[in-house]
Amino acid sequence: MNAAARAGFAASFRRELQHLRHDRADGLLVTLLPLLMLAVMAWLFAASVMRDIPIAIVDLDRSAQSRLLARMLDASPGLRVASQPASLDQAQSQLRQLEVFAVVLIPRDATRQALRGSQGTVFAYYNATYLTTGQSAVRDIVEAAGAWNARLLAGQIGKQVGPAKLRAPPIAVQSDILHNPARSYELFLLPLVFPAVLSLGLALAVAASLGREVRDGRLRDWLGQSPWAAIAGKLTPYVGLFSLYGALGVLYLALLRGDGVAGSLALLMLGQPLFYLACAAVALLFVGLTRDMGTALSAIGLSIGTALAFSGATFPVVDAPLFTRVWNLLLPLTAYVKLQTQQQFIGAPWSVSLWPLATLLLMVAVAGGIGGWRLIAASRTVPPTHDGASA
Repeated sequence: MNAAARAGFAASFRRELQHLRHDRADGLLVTLLPLLMLAVMAWLFAASVMRDIPIAIVDLDRSAQSRLLARMLDASPGLRVASQPASLDQAQSQLRQLEVFAVVLIPRDATRQALRGSQGTVFAYYNATYLTTGQSAVRDIVEAAGAWNARLLAGQIGKQVGPAKLRAPPIAVQSDILHNPARSYELFLLPLVFPAVLSLGLALAVAASLGREVRDGRLRDWLGQSPWAAIAGKLTPYVGLFSLYGALGVLYLALLRGDGVAGSLALLMLGQPLFYLACAAVALLFVGLTRDMGTALSAIGLSIGTALAFSGATFPVVDAPLFTRVWNLLLPLTAYVKLQTQQQFIGAPWSVSLWPLATLLLMVAVAGGIGGWRLIAASRTVPPTHDGASA
């Protein structure tokens, strides 16, 4: 970087800091508001494991063993037997009123059939419109029913047929939970929500900052003789601040709420400025293409604002429509989530994470390059104001 470029960068950097000091709304948008949002999200998900999900039990068997199953279900940490209606219709009515999220039906003579050597069946129904809650309830129901089944097999059935005739199933499935053994929703959602919220805040702030120059007709004076250096100087305060917030979020989850960083902390820290720089480049692209602050902010809301849903971390994109898969690849959050998952939770080799890092760099180069080029081209059509605001 030559002397003119360094001067252009420094002047643009100081100019942006001066604006943030004097404009209280913009200053709060990039200082207090992001930290407040992180604190609120952390508080909302502090109860990391879902407990006491209300369920209903319809016991048509009315035996000692079925009552034992009801007690075991209620003793499960994730479940709470909220009601025991007399019929399935009554239980479904409670399900529709959201009084319970799952229903366990123990058919008549279920345990008697099991004791006679045939297979008894216990049915579990859950509300799939509340997919996470319903699936969590059914998972705990299956675990409790499995423990009850083993107790029934070793106790009552073993006494009747004799221990020698009992045999394990020919094939057994043993499932082990990796990388989040507590099934913590905090460690599942906050690593996604933190960067999603911060990236949206940064992109909106950058688009407003760039759009302000276009709106006020100061584009040419601001860019000066070293336009790329001026653009870099304007983006640096935002990327620096939000990278700091992102790093604080990672350290909070890893050191205070989780079990540390399984992989490379250095790669995670390197990913912060690259991720937020890629988001800033997307904002630069929209401002450069539209040359209008309102349109650019709307485009950011439709892209960065919906990134969490299309990142592949909450809803799978495998075998999704072509548009969804392409859109997934174009989002900076997709690459960052891969990096974060690999290094913070899985402990993948550092070489594996070079690809998401390279993807972020490519987004910076392509989106930032196109956006900056269009912005510089637009500045050549604007006459200088000579009002002393030049970089």
